[in-house]
Amino acid sequence: MTDSHPLLVPIRSALSTVMDPELGKSITELAMVGDIEIDEVSRVTVTLLLTTAGCPLKTRFVTDITEAVLDVSGVSAVDVKFGEMNEEQRANLRTQLGGAGPVIPFAQVGNLTRVIAIASGKGGVGKSSISVNLAVSLSELGHAVGLIDADIYGHSVPDLLGIGDEEGPITIEGIDLVIPVEAHGIKVMSIGMMKPSRDQVVAWRGPVVDRAVSQFLTDVHWGDLDFLIVDLPPGTGDTAIGFGQKLPNAEVIVVTTPQVAATEVAERAGTMADTLGQKVIGVVENMSYLDTECPQCSHSHRVELFGSGGGTQIATTLSERLEYEVPVLAQIPLDVGFREDGDQGTPTVLFHPSSPTATALRTLAEKLASQPRGLAGKRLNLSTAAQTTASMD
Repeated sequence: MTDSHPLLVPIRSALSTVMDPELGKSITELAMVGDIEIDEVSRVTVTLLLTTAGCPLKTRFVTDITEAVLDVSGVSAVDVKFGEMNEEQRANLRTQLGGAGPVIPFAQVGNLTRVIAIASGKGGVGKSSISVNLAVSLSELGHAVGLIDADIYGHSVPDLLGIGDEEGPITIEGIDLVIPVEAHGIKVMSIGMMKPSRDQVVAWRGPVVDRAVSQFLTDVHWGDLDFLIVDLPPGTGDTAIGFGQKLPNAEVIVVTTPQVAATEVAERAGTMADTLGQKVIGVVENMSYLDTECPQCSHSHRVELFGSGGGTQIATTLSERLEYEVPVLAQIPLDVGFREDGDQGTPTVLFHPSSPTATALRTLAEKLASQPRGLAGKRLNLSTAAQTTASMD
């Protein structure tokens, strides 16, 4: 049928309402619609181009396309045929979805996603729990949020979000692009969701771990994010270094506990981030205090079980060392419920929103959401005219 048929325009409009359930975009936007044929009695045949002939969504597409096109006045019947994209079409689709080979979209000039890495000098300070609840809190504020569990060896994000063994990312065959898992309003990637079983040990050397983190950044269809939270492994090892080299524009939050003895190792995490060109935007002190009710006066008292001053000392030291202000962004109380919620896979900010811990975490999210991305602490890679002239001589 020629392109001049009067039903063609309304049919294309109807097809624009049919969504690919995995990619979250319409089939017309994804250039999946091939030929549209209309015979003399207004029977319509739509050819849908798939990334692979074995697409498991065929039945869903037939139903959705048939319903949409039959709603067009004058259409008598609908038939759906399937074709397969050629290599050029697959490459165009992958590029459109942000998976252009080794390119990291979050590192590109003009990308508006704020990448915030949660770092610590050592393990056991609650970094992952804070990452999860911060991501969920930002989502609750109306932001599009992604969360990467970059702690390959010690991954805990799936458990903290209650993501079951049967849940995992989906690979779009033909374009080798991965759709992250969605949980509690955020998009999540973790090696823990990609193993055959959760108890399997990840015994990888450094280069393989670095490649896995790279693929989380390049081969995942994150869509348009406002925030990407990255839960880094503790310390200043290969993963933290590799991440810093891949995303020098990322901002870093250092998590610590109150005891002064823990400050030195936490300061290293902040110092290394600065060395890699990242900006340290603040310190979060976890397990800061315990609120207990006094049996004698029936009033709540703050008990500092692990001492005090650690977060403030780190912030002061990093401010002096990095030559820009590094504030204490939050003091998270020690809360048995916070630990219990994590064990049950239920983010505290959702399931116990009135608790002091949830309040502190939501306040942290609100601070971050209200902060414009500044240039303080950023290396701009600019050279003076004299340097430029000298380099030309």
